[in-house]
Amino acid sequence: MAKIFVVDDDNYIRELVRTICEDVGFDVFEAIDGKQALNGIDDISPDLVILDVMMPKINGFEVCSSLRTHYPELPILMLTAKSETSQKVKGLSLGADDYITKPFEKDEFIARIKAILRRYKINSSQLINVSDLIIDKNSYTVNSENIPMKEFELLFELASNIGKTLSRDKLIEDIWGYEFDGNERTLDVHIGRLRERYPNINIVTIRGLGYRLELSH
Repeated sequence: MAKIFVVDDDNYIRELVRTICEDVGFDVFEAIDGKQALNGIDDISPDLVILDVMMPKINGFEVCSSLRTHYPELPILMLTAKSETSQKVKGLSLGADDYITKPFEKDEFIARIKAILRRYKINSSQLINVSDLIIDKNSYTVNSENIPMKEFELLFELASNIGKTLSRDKLIEDIWGYEFDGNERTLDVHIGRLRERYPNINIVTIRGLGYRLELSH
């Protein structure tokens, strides 16, 4: 069963999350702040981190950024009392997989956890060659180099559907989650970063529809 690492300085929230997760069979581990989380992550090797934003010592955004850099395949669910769109966009842009605000419903909370874990199931042969790129979902690398998680997932999605136009809604749903309610510019920003990072690939904007990756002639 999946190992869940709960990082929150609120004792009540940690206990609530523990109870909810253990009721469905997850193993739960806890940290009371960001520093403790980063120090203990290797010993726990969790399948998913549930990360509060407002914490002492190191806040959740800083922890998220660090985890995404050093553990690119680790799923992260941001948990906070903040509901502003800008906060959600910031967390997602730093590499969080989903975002839920307090208070939350038990069924929705578990559904989001399970959805994230499903998205991270990796098949044994997820390797794509496009132009001069080797995109490897087993290691989450491009030409053996790590890139930000959301950029990788977006590139892999496009490369898995060469020549096919993928709608903005589908890309947002597949990469950021089915209930993403942030700024749609987030997708455009990530596309722009991919174009800058890999100028040899041809990501075409299909006006009014979405994006398509085409092979260069």
